Amino acid sequence: MQHLIDRFISYVTIDTESDPNSQTTPSSEKQWNLAHKLVEELKTIGLEDVTIDDKAYIMATLPSNVAHEVPTIGFISHFDTSPDFSGANVKPQIIENYDGKDIVLNAEKNIVLSPNYFKDLLQYKGQTIITTDGTTLLGADDKAGITEIVSAMEYLVQHPEIKHGKIRVGFTPDEEIGRGAHHFDVAKFGAQWAYTMDGSQIGELEYENFNAAGAKITFKGKSVHPGYAKGKMINSMLIANDFIDALPKGETPQETRGYEGFFHVHHVTGSIEETVLELIIRDHNKAKFEKRKDLIEKITKKINKKYAKQFGEDIAIAEVKDQYYNMKEKVTPVKYIVDIAEKAMRELNIKPIIKPIRGGTDGSQLSYMGLPCPNIFAGGHNFHGKYEYVPAESIQKATEVIVKIAELTAIPGIFDLKETTKSRK
Repeated sequence: MQHLIDRFISYVTIDTESDPNSQTTPSSEKQWNLAHKLVEELKTIGLEDVTIDDKAYIMATLPSNVAHEVPTIGFISHFDTSPDFSGANVKPQIIENYDGKDIVLNAEKNIVLSPNYFKDLLQYKGQTIITTDGTTLLGADDKAGITEIVSAMEYLVQHPEIKHGKIRVGFTPDEEIGRGAHHFDVAKFGAQWAYTMDGSQIGELEYENFNAAGAKITFKGKSVHPGYAKGKMINSMLIANDFIDALPKGETPQETRGYEGFFHVHHVTGSIEETVLELIIRDHNKAKFEKRKDLIEKITKKINKKYAKQFGEDIAIAEVKDQYYNMKEKVTPVKYIVDIAEKAMRELNIKPIIKPIRGGTDGSQLSYMGLPCPNIFAGGHNFHGKYEYVPAESIQKATEVIVKIAELTAIPGIFDLKETTKSRK
């Protein structure tokens, strides 16, 4: 397991934070540093057809070692980290034989990872926990996934007695800013289906995710000396506040779970003359998703009507753009690809946790691009912040799941699972 830990740390100590304000791909130049390292590593472990394009998309092949026909499958992860928290100068801490108590991440700043708050920690008592030092994120999202894929391919190369079909590997930039699949060449990848290794706790297996949109509402105003402002000043910040107040109560991320959708205001910048409000819209149900987008337009029109006489033109301008859709629509017709992953976990004594993703992955976009792509756990917790951690044993188990899926897919007759899937409907 030390080999896995060493590989993981070699990845997370390379800063690959993506930049939502950049128009290039990758969005940050520093992502190339890990990308080039991965290319060389894939060649070193013995993969073939290792390529990297001008946008840092990496692909590689593990050739089939069986004579009979086997579907080509793929495994995909992203190497960028979230811009929500710093990914520079990551200093991982390794806690061996975790005792179930508080983990002091940073004594000087009194930053503590406590099972009293993060209760999932307790399920890893006795295991090796990799944490941050309290000043950065860790980057297990998704460098744990990359570690698992590289390590699984290395294991299969070293153990030719394990039979498998052709396997394709893909690593992408900019997933954290919603662009990971934008330039992914599905035809070049050439797999019938794939799995993203981008989930959280051990056992997670997901093939449903949010329908997602982003909204940007710009509010105009009129600045007048406050001493003479009666009936003249229009404060755009207060109008933005009215807009937020008009959103449904109780439908925020912190108040919802499971299949419940939400509106999430994540940025507000403003002055009297102009305020820009940014929010995201999420819902698993397509009809409810459309209603949420319609509500943004309705609130905007209501505000414009209120200020039409005083302002003389639209005082609020809303831009709503779809980001990705629920992959369930594309995965359900080939549900056996989920069944194979579930079977792999059960054979490894891992209890599958099949639940909807309250977010999205590259897989959701790839599924709509013709590559059905369920999501499998990578093992990490508390992504995008200083409390992020990953048990080394979960990285090990995810690696074993990849190997087992490869093995199961090559078994003649395994696709009788298709009939099992149909019988469940």
